Amino acid sequence: MPTWSAALRSAVLRRRSREPVGESDSISIHDLDIHPGRRSVIAGGKPVELTFTEFQLLHTLARRPGWVFTRSQIVDAVRGSDYPVTDRSVDVQVVGLRKKLGAHGSYIETVRGVGYRFKEKP
Repeated sequence: MPTWSAALRSAVLRRRSREPVGESDSISIHDLDIHPGRRSVIAGGKPVELTFTEFQLLHTLARRPGWVFTRSQIVDAVRGSDYPVTDRSVDVQVVGLRKKLGAHGSYIETVRGVGYRFKEKP
């Protein structure tokens, strides 16, 4: 089994996170419906207004429930590797996203010292 460098692993994850999303590739998990083609989120039957970054963040995490994403992987997935932003900016976006999702915000878990993940269905 080959040993991958951190840069190669990051590049592979970045490419995978940028796979084209079709309009029919909606995600329904827990009681959230995420529609990438419409850029809409329905939480508990009610629409949630999200910014571009908040939507991309939620979509990135929800596509792979249970997977832990580092802050830099999230930045790469949401804005690209050349976007100048601090890791703490991700934390601020997560706080805003959780607030907008209300009780549904608890599906976004903090993995201390690493990053974030979306809860898997039980």
